[in-house]
Amino acid sequence: MKKLVSLLLAVVMVLGMMSFASAEEMKIAMITDYGDITDQSFNQTTWEAVVKFSTDNNIEYKYYKPDNDDTASRVAKVELAIAEGYNVIVMPGYAFGGTIAEISGDYPDVKFIALDVAKGDLLEGGVPLKGQTYDWNPDNWNLTDYVYMDNVYSAIYQEELCGYMAGYAAVKLGYTDLGFLGGMAVPAVVRYGFGFVQGCDAAAKELGINVNVKYVYGNQFAGDADITAYMDNWYQNGTQVVFACGGGIFTSAVDAAKKVEGAKVIGVDVDQAAVITNYAAGEGASEEELAKWADLTVTSAMKGLAPTTIDTLTDVIINGNWANYVGKIDTLGLVSEDPAVNYVQIAGSTQFEEGKFTAEDYKALVKGMFEGTITVSNDIVNAPAVTNSTVEYLGNIK
Repeated sequence: MKKLVSLLLAVVMVLGMMSFASAEEMKIAMITDYGDITDQSFNQTTWEAVVKFSTDNNIEYKYYKPDNDDTASRVAKVELAIAEGYNVIVMPGYAFGGTIAEISGDYPDVKFIALDVAKGDLLEGGVPLKGQTYDWNPDNWNLTDYVYMDNVYSAIYQEELCGYMAGYAAVKLGYTDLGFLGGMAVPAVVRYGFGFVQGCDAAAKELGINVNVKYVYGNQFAGDADITAYMDNWYQNGTQVVFACGGGIFTSAVDAAKKVEGAKVIGVDVDQAAVITNYAAGEGASEEELAKWADLTVTSAMKGLAPTTIDTLTDVIINGNWANYVGKIDTLGLVSEDPAVNYVQIAGSTQFEEGKFTAEDYKALVKGMFEGTITVSNDIVNAPAVTNSTVEYLGNIK
């Protein structure tokens, strides 16, 4: 019996040492997308999660920023990271589809973890390499015929759900003239936008009112003078709140909102309340100036970039479960009726108001969505059907 116990202990110790050694051999690199690690949005949130996981587990980490916004530049940085010994590559953003399609097969021992890279993004990168053309319908394509997926895992999100939550909350809070300013009409942004329209309409129907929604894309993920002028026109002609959905494009919505008393914005991806306040107040602003803009953000539609990154790295590196991930594109959304544990939600900084939309009302909304009594379409081709909304689809600003 003692020999058996000793043997079992030895096995446990060996397995533990193997697990530890395996983790020790891992080095994590993150490649940034359009922005950088100080963008206070997609890249920064993902990077901070990489830093937290890596420091907590004593794993070497580094980030790389492509020289240009194109696949060749992203490929170059991935290859540099690999050449420098990094064997877990984290890539946030749909634009990495082409990068993965181009190089994953060249580095079968490297683990590629992508956030927000969908099947269509990968196919768009993989198809030209095969020199073939087909009618564009990703559902009819066998992904592995075009992209090496044996070392790739991607997580995408049900943005339509948190977009719905944000729109529903805004209308319940009393806003009846709303706008959606998307970055580019990529699937994730469209899901946010169409979800927002559905949420606005559902709340309007419950209240027995009609609302107006203007809908446009900037065709870029940054604000500029042209987009700000467009937003000026919206706000100065009655738009009360704009859902600014796409990286740094929120700056144009904020610049325009500041000129109209009572005008508001809605943030995206992360809780942008503090980011928007700081931007509105300006660098080095006084406490008084910060307080002036503290209530500019009604809510933020969020997706769980940080928990996805940490959870995946933990299971892959610490638990050794990479085999459970390879080749998969997981769609993450609601996992509970408890809003706080879901991969899509609205921010804790939401301007809840008694008698209009409270934290308890939000919990009831999420419960209904989780149980299926409230349904949200994820169709990104056909605009949502509405009953209590007038929606103006205005195409691209630029």
